Amino acid sequence: MSSPATHAADELQTSRPTIVDLRSDTVTKPTPEMRIAMAEAEVGDDVYGEDPTINRLEQRAAEIFGREAAIFVPTGTMGNQIAIKLHTKPGQEIICEERGHIFNWEMAMLAWFSGCTVRPIYSEDGILTWEMVRKQISARIYYRQQTGLVELENTHNMAGGTVYPQKIADDICDRAHEAGLPVHLDGARIFNAAVALGKPVAEITRKFDSVMFCLSKGLGAPVGSLLVGNKTFIEQARSVRKALGGGMRQAGILAAAGLIALEKMPARLHEDHANAKFLAKGLAGLPGIDIDPARVQTNIVIFDVSGTGMSASEFTHKLAEKNLLAGTADTQRVRFVTHMDVNREACERALEAVKQVVND
Repeated sequence: MSSPATHAADELQTSRPTIVDLRSDTVTKPTPEMRIAMAEAEVGDDVYGEDPTINRLEQRAAEIFGREAAIFVPTGTMGNQIAIKLHTKPGQEIICEERGHIFNWEMAMLAWFSGCTVRPIYSEDGILTWEMVRKQISARIYYRQQTGLVELENTHNMAGGTVYPQKIADDICDRAHEAGLPVHLDGARIFNAAVALGKPVAEITRKFDSVMFCLSKGLGAPVGSLLVGNKTFIEQARSVRKALGGGMRQAGILAAAGLIALEKMPARLHEDHANAKFLAKGLAGLPGIDIDPARVQTNIVIFDVSGTGMSASEFTHKLAEKNLLAGTADTQRVRFVTHMDVNREACERALEAVKQVVND
């Protein structure tokens, strides 16, 4: 027989509305397997290189990406900024897509920490080509700010999770290297790109000088990203990570979850892609919503709500009232991101909430 306290807790649980959270794949909770691994992780002082779990994670990341070495960092932003610091000199500029994460969402750290500016290029689908990049490389004149780095993002977050075709990414790397320029990849969701292309991450990233990827998005780990490159680059990265406050000591408890994310979670990403397609097709049939489902390639769905007479922020506020959390891409567009904590049934409820808002 249950106690009054237990009965009250059960009633509270059943009365509490179920929230569907599509704001980002960063909201995922660690799996039970991850939690157990974290509790049982063997740890040491990573600043001394003595945390065995972090060492295993870095070794596996390097192996999976076909690189000499890798370094574990708290966030993707830190991984990107370490790479920028190592690839550039103060006073140089970085070529990237206009909506790129390093340009819009990393607190101008490339200026603060590396003394660089950005030469942004707009592409409708977020995918740059060599011809677009070539036109923006500074002429080698002493009074011109020189190009120091080309940066790509795959998948491209704010372009709707778009994926770089292999030939285009390879061509940019080849031509940039011929011009004496390094190329860094913000691969926060590179495993989503690999699943969409049906190719291993090592193959689609092999020509980049450095690659950052996140464990804490679609792969479901609670914390962490990795930066991969050659041995010398990663040795230098350890010094820069320390300068940014990234020496995390006994962080094997985090790396333990990251190992499970790295080894096991890419195999389920196709489910998130299928759910994103499902949402896109359902949204396309609603009045006032503008979206082309054919453009949805991975787990990000961005749709225009201006036809409803509402701004994106007004629309998401009304969705929240119906227990659906969403983000905005700009003043007119709403962003959904599917992930492992949102199944098909939750996606159906999300569509019903959008339908109610539209009808209201």
